[in-house]
Amino acid sequence: MPNPTNNKLVDSKTIAALFDMTPRRVQQLTKDGVIAAVKDDDGLQNALQNENIRVVFILYGDICSIASIVQRIHAAGKFAIVHVDLIAGLASKEVAVDFIRSQTEADGIISTRQSFIRRAKELGLAAILRVFLLDSIALESLDKIPPNLPDCLDLLPGTMPKILRRVCATAKVPVLAGGLIADKEDVMAALEAGITAISTTNQAVWDM
Repeated sequence: MPNPTNNKLVDSKTIAALFDMTPRRVQQLTKDGVIAAVKDDDGLQNALQNENIRVVFILYGDICSIASIVQRIHAAGKFAIVHVDLIAGLASKEVAVDFIRSQTEADGIISTRQSFIRRAKELGLAAILRVFLLDSIALESLDKIPPNLPDCLDLLPGTMPKILRRVCATAKVPVLAGGLIADKEDVMAALEAGITAISTTNQAVWDM
């Protein structure tokens, strides 16, 4: 578990362990940092210029632009994870993952679809399953996820430390948290609950 008293959120060894299914893509991680989620070009540019950021979650784009977005991230020496559900023009079938694998140089994907996660692992991509914990049914559904399916979980919202603690206590894979995280208090509460890292579009959090 990361040390909540550390000035940085995640050290490079933790991030490397998070993505150890693709060791060649993470062996150059050398600095502490959060995981920056970007939803537009301005956010992307700020993430690319931020020395604390080593991993970028891409939450926007379309089939015409996603390859160039990934290239920009790699050109900045960072790792690109595509939220495949949010890329306009992609099908809602597993072939969307094949497109990301064959037409971009992405290091991995995020998806709410277990079939996409399964396909990503077959193709050698890092596979992050995003789960929206909206009610008790969603929480209970975590118990039904095959333990070897995702490489890690990404839970939203990340401002429910009691629930995060419960999930982290039983999860077989690293757990991320994101969504509605607004300040250092939110960050520390999530870390103390046992999550591995913060993923956020809130740029004020990137430098905490």
